[in-house]
Amino acid sequence: MKLSLLRSATVAALVLALAAAAGAQGTWVITVGATPVPHAEILEFIKPALQAEGIELRVVEFTDYVLPNLALADGELDANYFQHIPYLETFAADHRLNLSVLVGVHIEPMGLYSRRHTSLDQLPQGATIAIPNDATNGGRALLLLQQAGLIRLADGVGITGTVFDIVDNPKNLRFRELEAPLLPRALEDVDAAVINTNYALEAGLVPLRDALVIEGAESPYVNVVAVRTGDETNPALRKLAEALLKPEVREFILETYDGAVVPVF
Repeated sequence: MKLSLLRSATVAALVLALAAAAGAQGTWVITVGATPVPHAEILEFIKPALQAEGIELRVVEFTDYVLPNLALADGELDANYFQHIPYLETFAADHRLNLSVLVGVHIEPMGLYSRRHTSLDQLPQGATIAIPNDATNGGRALLLLQQAGLIRLADGVGITGTVFDIVDNPKNLRFRELEAPLLPRALEDVDAAVINTNYALEAGLVPLRDALVIEGAESPYVNVVAVRTGDETNPALRKLAEALLKPEVREFILETYDGAVVPVF
C-alpha cells in the first residue's frame, strides 16, 4: 500500500512538472480557421504577440463559408474567424451546431461592383445583378440595393429577404444568385455584383474606390471569432481575444485596408 501511494504521488508530481514545463515552453497551440483576406492576415499579424504569451497560433485558410463552421463543430478547429453575427446565428440554427461568439473584431462593408459601368445611373433597364446565394448575405445584398434606391423590399423584410420580397424594381433588374466566392469572377458576365469585402480584396478591388455603392461604418454585420459553446472561457482563446483587441491591431487594420475593413474597438 505504501509503495502504491508512493508511486501515485510520484506520477502526480511528474504530471504537474510536465504541465508546468509545457506552459513555460509555450506549447499551448490553438488552431483557427479563416478566410485569407483580411481575416488570416490579421491573425498572422498577432502571432508574435501570442507567441510572447506562450501560445502558438496555427491559421488554416478556407475559401468558402460552409466548411469553417463544420470543422469547428467537429473539433478540427479551436475557433474560426470569417463571418458576421447574422450568418453565424443562421448557420448554427440551420445545422444545429452549438457555436458562440468569442469576440467581435471588425466590419467589412459590402459593396456593389461593376466592370461595365462607373455609376449607378449607368445601369441599364434589365441589368443583371449577381448577389450571394446564402440567406443572410443575399438579404444583406438586397438591403444594400434598396439603400441605393435600385429596388424596394416589402415592409418588415429584414436580413433574410429574398428576391421574392422585392415589391418595386424600376429598372426591371434581373438577379443571378451565386456562391459568394464566385462573385468577383462573375463581374465579366453581369452588369454588377454585390460582393463581400474579403472576396473583393482578394480579387484586387479597392472597395472605397471601386464600389458603386458601399455600406457605411454603421453596418451591424460585425465579423467575429466563433468558438464551440462552452469554450468562451478557455484561457488560450481568451488570450486570442485580448490580442485581437489591442490598439496595434486597430492601427494595422486601418493602415492596411484603407477603410475597406473597419475595426469595431
